[in-house]
Amino acid sequence: MDVELSTIQARCPHSPDKSPVTPPATFEDEKRSDCIETNVVEGSQSSHAVAPQVTFPASTPASRRKARIQFATLCWTLFLAGWNDGTTGPLLPRIQSVYHVNFAIVSLIFVFNCIGFVAGAAANVWLTDRFGFGTVMVIGSLAQVAGYALEAPAPPFPVFVMGYAVNGFGLSLQDAGANGFVASLKENAATKMGILHAVYGAGALCSPLVATQFAQLSHWSLHYLVSLGIALSNTVLLIAVFRFKDQDACLTESGQPPSHESESEREDANKYRQMFRLRALHLMAIFALIYVGIEVTLGGWIVTYVIQLRGGGPSSGYISAGFFGGLTLGRVGLLWVNKMVGERRAIFLYALLAIGLELVIWLVPSLIGGGIAVSFVGVLLGPIYPIIMNHAGRVLPSWLLTGCIGWIAGFGQAGSAFLPFLTGALASRVGIKSLQPLLVSMMTFMVVLWALVPNHPRRVE
Repeated sequence: MDVELSTIQARCPHSPDKSPVTPPATFEDEKRSDCIETNVVEGSQSSHAVAPQVTFPASTPASRRKARIQFATLCWTLFLAGWNDGTTGPLLPRIQSVYHVNFAIVSLIFVFNCIGFVAGAAANVWLTDRFGFGTVMVIGSLAQVAGYALEAPAPPFPVFVMGYAVNGFGLSLQDAGANGFVASLKENAATKMGILHAVYGAGALCSPLVATQFAQLSHWSLHYLVSLGIALSNTVLLIAVFRFKDQDACLTESGQPPSHESESEREDANKYRQMFRLRALHLMAIFALIYVGIEVTLGGWIVTYVIQLRGGGPSSGYISAGFFGGLTLGRVGLLWVNKMVGERRAIFLYALLAIGLELVIWLVPSLIGGGIAVSFVGVLLGPIYPIIMNHAGRVLPSWLLTGCIGWIAGFGQAGSAFLPFLTGALASRVGIKSLQPLLVSMMTFMVVLWALVPNHPRRVE
């Protein structure tokens, strides 16, 4: 059936003569889906003019089902991202032994992954404007397929790390697209963001369980064939669900009307210039750099730390799984705490408690106690990244949101290279015992940065 709304009189800051009067009309959809048509009227007390008419599907069972399918597909994409990030830690000692490289050289894995991720973040705005959300997500997924194909045969080390760069490029595009899409949702965006990143944590939990087994086999690199299979399934789902459409079209299919905010700003083609004028963007990007660096450093180097300083055996890779399992649990299980104390205050609470637990891991020489503490650190760090993305949706302009989130994620991924590489460089000089002092100092710096992040949106100059 069709629903026709009468013309709505509303005040608007634009002058009345900019738009011609458009009478109410009825839209007939070929697929006979329920639709709502609106005419937003501009004017003053003495004269009125009607803005362009917008038609979008009403919320129906079909559109709600479509919204659930879209969200589930993005969750699978984030599962693959978590799977990718959880792979490296358990395989790191084996990679060192196979390629005969020290801590500093093996850390190039993180550096090249970061190069790809930052390249994807920089290109994301241009690619999305030119090709659209759905196409860019598929490009990112295909890049991951190519990266895993390079890594699976255990090629020479330079080719192996190049696979991480290609993989990072693909992950960056998908991470920005998925987070930007969910942050743009009008209904339950905070809860869905928490679930989205909990699924990331689930992928990072499952991956070490598998990677630890492959690390003990002669054909250890075949683990990347498993990753390749997941990446191929992700590509198929993205094509089938989003069908190369842009974000507004996909949101409209799910029953969400497009945003009409700040249309004049949208017309400015130089989105990069608008983005980089935002102080909040830079502060959140630096915060994400420190946070992601802590997360990847802890998940990646804790296995080596436990083996060398706490007498852990070949099964120490499961401690990494415990960390990412805690990450998953925290992103869902602490949602009620976020709502009760407020997301901004929650980050201070979680970070201070995590610092306390890191001091326990550092100062108490216990294998079991350290492993348990690592899992609880994961629980506390888990909610922080979704809160960053939710906060970005509140304080950054909606028409720049996907690009801004892409930059935050890409800049954050630089931390996933910088801090692990710094850890490797320090370990080469003074030993892996430098891991815990580095993590404690970075967590303290993270608290200071969060205090500087604005809590309210500011207009783009």
